[in-house]
Amino acid sequence: MKYLEGEALTEEEIRRGLAFGVKNRKFVLALCGAATLDIGGRQLLDAIVDYFPSPAEIEVKVGEDGEVLKADENGPLAALIFKTFADPYVGKLSYFRVYSGVMQSDSRVFNPRSGEEERIGQLFFLRGKEQFPVKQVGPGDLGVVAKLTASVTGDTLCDKNHPITLPGIKYPEPLFSVAVAPKTKADLDKLSNVLSRLVEEDPTLQVKREFSTGETILSGMGESHVEIAVRKLQDKFGVGVVTSLPKVPYRETITKVARAQGKYKKQTGGRGQYGDVWLRLEPLPRGAGFEFAEEIFGGAVPKQYIPAVEKGLKEAIQSGVLAGFPVVDIRAVLYDGSYHPVDSSELAFKIATHLGFKKAMEQAGPILLEPIMNVTVTVPEQFTGDVLGNLNTKRARVMGIEQKKGTAVIKAQVPLAEMQRYATELRSLTQGRGIFSMEFSHYEEVPPHIAQAIIEQARKEREQQEKK
Repeated sequence: MKYLEGEALTEEEIRRGLAFGVKNRKFVLALCGAATLDIGGRQLLDAIVDYFPSPAEIEVKVGEDGEVLKADENGPLAALIFKTFADPYVGKLSYFRVYSGVMQSDSRVFNPRSGEEERIGQLFFLRGKEQFPVKQVGPGDLGVVAKLTASVTGDTLCDKNHPITLPGIKYPEPLFSVAVAPKTKADLDKLSNVLSRLVEEDPTLQVKREFSTGETILSGMGESHVEIAVRKLQDKFGVGVVTSLPKVPYRETITKVARAQGKYKKQTGGRGQYGDVWLRLEPLPRGAGFEFAEEIFGGAVPKQYIPAVEKGLKEAIQSGVLAGFPVVDIRAVLYDGSYHPVDSSELAFKIATHLGFKKAMEQAGPILLEPIMNVTVTVPEQFTGDVLGNLNTKRARVMGIEQKKGTAVIKAQVPLAEMQRYATELRSLTQGRGIFSMEFSHYEEVPPHIAQAIIEQARKEREQQEKK
């Protein structure tokens, strides 16, 4: 009211008002600076002292019974690991904050997530790159410990006799992905281990193996984030990688019932090989996966060979006839066949199954399926038209638009193939002010003209592999 009545606020009143707003989560303070030029660092630290609540003022509720933790040295031990750093000399460093109790050097603590005890060695306080050994770290303080084996960022360390789990850190889902491949054979041997250390340091990065395309995918919050991570792989860990646009994990399925015989007969000087199966393939609803059934009567295929047929089918569906993608949403029925009392074997029936599956698949109207994503885009209202126009070029189905305090929330379903570089596009369209999230929804048939191009590309890649 003093301000609204035209009176000047004192510095103390401003400081007190800002501190009250921050403590009650009404304000988010934004400060400017440049760490590499050493500008603004001291002012940032002063602002933390002046405006952030002291640990003694904060209470944290934990557990189902709502136990209240205070910054009390005599309280139960509760410390949260908020950062992990791979030091080339010391090994893994875990940065933690003590909320309650006291963390002692040369002690044992309990990790409720992993259910394991951790041995705590020497504790340190950090000042820049310098480490100062200390006997203990009390409530409200930040400390560092080396070489924890079963604890990662977001874990709680506590007393085994008084288990406590502090609220963890919720990380945003990554939005930008690249396929990473090692530059050399030496890089290949180290890549898996180094990627896991990279993700341990920065949990907003994710690494996964996409088995349908055979690629290792590194995902982050944007193009710059992933580029810096790749540079760190080289500079810090000494592993060179080549990045590329990830392949889309397409699937194949069928549209009609088909029957085919698979017969494998090989006669050599000694014992031969003989397997004969009749298969029927039936389409299933989207998302149903794979089913196997047998309708054998009169022992046309002996019972001991039926598991070999099922195993052969599970292998065969890993690579479809159109572009070599996994086959889904089919039911395969073994309904007839024949055998040889001497020459038949599990291997012969597996090979016969592969042959029969391929023939039946070709006759069953095979089609390509593509992953469809649920996408939510939040942008300032003035960019709504541009964003909608861009989504329409991506074969998007807009499900709805909601206006919220000057922003538009657009919900749409979009093929993953069209969203590979959307983080960069959206930033360009909205002056960096748009954000989006996406998650997998379902698989749908690829339009014929696009499917043809995908199949042709897969054929060329196969031919190149064969030449090598």
